[in-house]
Amino acid sequence: MSEEYALPAETGEDELLALVGELNARADIDGILVQLPLPKHIDSERVLLAIDPSKDVDAFHPVNVGKIMIGNFDFLPCTPAGVMELIDLTGIEVAGKECVVVGRSNIVGKPQAMLLLHRNGTVTICHSKTKNLPEVCRRADILVAAVGKPKFITADMVKPGAVVIDVGMNRVDGKLCGDVDFAAVSEVASAITPVPGGVGPMTIAMLMKNTVRSASLRAARA
Repeated sequence: MSEEYALPAETGEDELLALVGELNARADIDGILVQLPLPKHIDSERVLLAIDPSKDVDAFHPVNVGKIMIGNFDFLPCTPAGVMELIDLTGIEVAGKECVVVGRSNIVGKPQAMLLLHRNGTVTICHSKTKNLPEVCRRADILVAAVGKPKFITADMVKPGAVVIDVGMNRVDGKLCGDVDFAAVSEVASAITPVPGGVGPMTIAMLMKNTVRSASLRAARA
């Protein structure tokens, strides 16, 4: 069972923090997810910090972020975890591979890089200040696009035979598309995820996985 709290946009920060506090205290609540982005008048960092780390099924709390850094984690951010699940299910080996992540957000890019690093990939994070971006991307055996720009990754940026994972979710002329030019890149890559229908469903599945793990850990501590 889940509960949804659809608060008005004008909801104050203190009111939201009070709700988070109530949910923290409830023994029948195993996971708390705050949908980002929040309105500009609310400090997102303060709200995320208020969530009990043991109920932080998005894995955005600094405690959980720190655990991911050292590789001793309870939860993983849902989208990067979904990417790793896709890699595992297809039997792709990460160890020793050149891995390039395009995007450095706290939600996807940074944790994605850490998860690939924990699997012994050689990881490069690219961003808006990266020089010679196409050249860097062409080195990748595994290329993860999480930049938030439609069809940003083109075929000439992909090494033949590379695995390309598209995390982007953009809307162009009313239609969803990813950060990768799917039609062109699919002619070059050995494997590629579509948008929609690729990483998105995995993100939801990983949220459920985190929630079940949270319930299990809390039951073990009871």
